[in-house]
Amino acid sequence: MFSGPIEDRLAIRELHDTYCDAVLRTDPDDWGALWTEDAVWSLMGTEVVGRENIVNLWNGAMSQFDAVSFLGIPGSLEITGDTATGRYQTHEILVENGEPRIAGGRYDDEFVKIDGRWLYKKRIFNVVAQLGGQKL
Repeated sequence: MFSGPIEDRLAIRELHDTYCDAVLRTDPDDWGALWTEDAVWSLMGTEVVGRENIVNLWNGAMSQFDAVSFLGIPGSLEITGDTATGRYQTHEILVENGEPRIAGGRYDDEFVKIDGRWLYKKRIFNVVAQLGGQKL
């Protein structure tokens, strides 16, 4: 479930950690810098192509929340040269209109290493479980 050079595995783990931190701080510049220009983000069935479009969707989604706490746990990571695939579990606490919601989700990821830096090439996200908020 985890394979490839440890240096690359650590770099991708730090990519995930930076992602979580940018969500917590609601920082679109830091968050957007983690994606390739032609990246694909599938968010619960809505697919968006291109970094600019992805950041625009994220800004819209984040604007509905009063606060977001976002944590992630890697479930798998397989590196082959300058590409990789992985699975990532998320735990979120979201506050919308003063009402808390807890959500757990799963990302299926594709990564690419460009100029020595790992970036998200494709992320497919689905909610696995949720407590509070709207029903899915």
